[in-house]
Amino acid sequence: MADPGRLEELLYPGAEVYIARSNSKQKGRRTCFDLRLVRAGRVLVSVDSRVPNELVGKLLRLQGLPPFAAYTDVRAEPRVASGRFDFCLRRDGQTPCYVEVKSCTLVRDGSALFPDAPTARGARHVRGLQELVSKGYRAAALFLVQRSDAKVFAPNTVLDPDFGSAFKEATSAGVEVYAYTCNVSLERISLAKEIPVHLTV
Repeated sequence: MADPGRLEELLYPGAEVYIARSNSKQKGRRTCFDLRLVRAGRVLVSVDSRVPNELVGKLLRLQGLPPFAAYTDVRAEPRVASGRFDFCLRRDGQTPCYVEVKSCTLVRDGSALFPDAPTARGARHVRGLQELVSKGYRAAALFLVQRSDAKVFAPNTVLDPDFGSAFKEATSAGVEVYAYTCNVSLERISLAKEIPVHLTV
């Protein structure tokens, strides 16, 4: 499993899951398959946390994400003083933009919630984006909801108050936040639509 979260609402005895044979040569690997999808009612959910960066990276290079369509130079895993972020976007005449992508699989009553387990790393990332904004850069957090049934996105403040606090401070300081749902099938995953971001559920 590539997803480090709890996935309690998705993985339980009797849940319908889909696996794929792995070509990984990772040392110490003990299984030949990866868990890719889980069925939640009528909805397929991608639980592979590697997918969001791959999908967003492709869309950024194709200038297929409207908030970042002006950028032509896409660099993955840029290192800055506060650590690594997923992408740095550049173009002459444009303020450089750092983008951090997060995978979201938890949806309750139409609200996509992140995280589904306490994450000191997530809070650290949004604080790092806030620091970049204070230095004159553009910075954004992009939450990719790997399912199609979410109507809004919000931080899971009840589960992780520290992340919720960091999220609120960062947005107030100018960090941009975007959330998109995905169309998921047995054959492919694609971007569906942008959904509103709320500070609370």
